[in-house]
Amino acid sequence: MLDLFLSAFVTLFVVIDPPGCAPIYAGLVGGATSAQARAMAIRASFIAGIILLVFALFGEHLLAALHIELDAFRIAGGIMLFVIALDMVFEKRTQRREARAEQVKATPEVEDVSVFPMAMPMIAGPGSIATIMLLMSRSHGTGQTLVVLAALLSVLVLTLLALLAAKPLMKAMGARVEAVITRLLGVLLAALAAQYVIDGVKAVLAT
Repeated sequence: MLDLFLSAFVTLFVVIDPPGCAPIYAGLVGGATSAQARAMAIRASFIAGIILLVFALFGEHLLAALHIELDAFRIAGGIMLFVIALDMVFEKRTQRREARAEQVKATPEVEDVSVFPMAMPMIAGPGSIATIMLLMSRSHGTGQTLVVLAALLSVLVLTLLALLAAKPLMKAMGARVEAVITRLLGVLLAALAAQYVIDGVKAVLAT
């Protein structure tokens, strides 16, 4: 169970990337008061958690309704995560996040950033949705399901803490440290993504 928790935790942590969300959030709430920033951080984490929980519990039924086999989803999800990993290594993901944040900041009437872009697509984006569905498809029984959900909850709590401490965290880390961490996490995610594809291909060949 511990191995499953660690695997799920690391995968979700890398995909959701709390340290990477923090500086983006700090830029978005630059003009907000501390109370407003805190409220939006809590709201964003809660909404993202609900979205990911829905896909975790009902994603497999959705695949069944669309007549998509889990092995095919593992392969497709692994490829998607590999693309995300490449973006992290070459910093394209960070550039897109910053561009999206600038678009939101350039629109004066948009004040609450908790739903967009923080909850979706920064926290509960296509990558994290695909990841939680992949992890749930690999878990068997109530015990393993609860372990994966516990890993998801842990990452969401860390994400909330990162958002709450966004401004001090940004000053402490600096742009260079953040870039190094992002690249290292990208390499790790690439290996995990390759493993998902290998598992999917093995299962297809076995049948």
